[in-house]
Amino acid sequence: MGKMLEASFPGIDVILENYPAPLPKRLLSKVVPVFQVGVMGIVMAGEQIFPRLGFVTPPAFYFAMRQNRFGTIATAWLLGNALQSFLQSSGAFEVLINDELIFSKLKEKRFPSEFELKDIVGKKLSNSRIVDGRGAGVLWS
Repeated sequence: MGKMLEASFPGIDVILENYPAPLPKRLLSKVVPVFQVGVMGIVMAGEQIFPRLGFVTPPAFYFAMRQNRFGTIATAWLLGNALQSFLQSSGAFEVLINDELIFSKLKEKRFPSEFELKDIVGKKLSNSRIVDGRGAGVLWS
């Protein structure tokens, strides 16, 4: 979208940023890799890990996990990555011009089309006085 706006409105600067997810989701997303590595460690070295934790024999789930090592590791990896992506995503898409919000995906509950975004930005710029880098006012029309 940034390149499209820069091509449609020469002279504007488009700054793209990621909107951070809420803090609890970000913290939980940091736990997911620990879980993934833990599953891999248990599958690969459970026979050494469980006796050190005080288990005489490993729990029954360990034998089921070990029976299909590749499937267990692949599932932990894929599901963990999907969960981490979900937790890090905020779902936000916002367009601001001179710090004024002109479109918000969270408020509208939809993503704008290319034509709609061009129209919204064009209308806002035609009604605004933009200051260029030299301090001179430029009127967009």
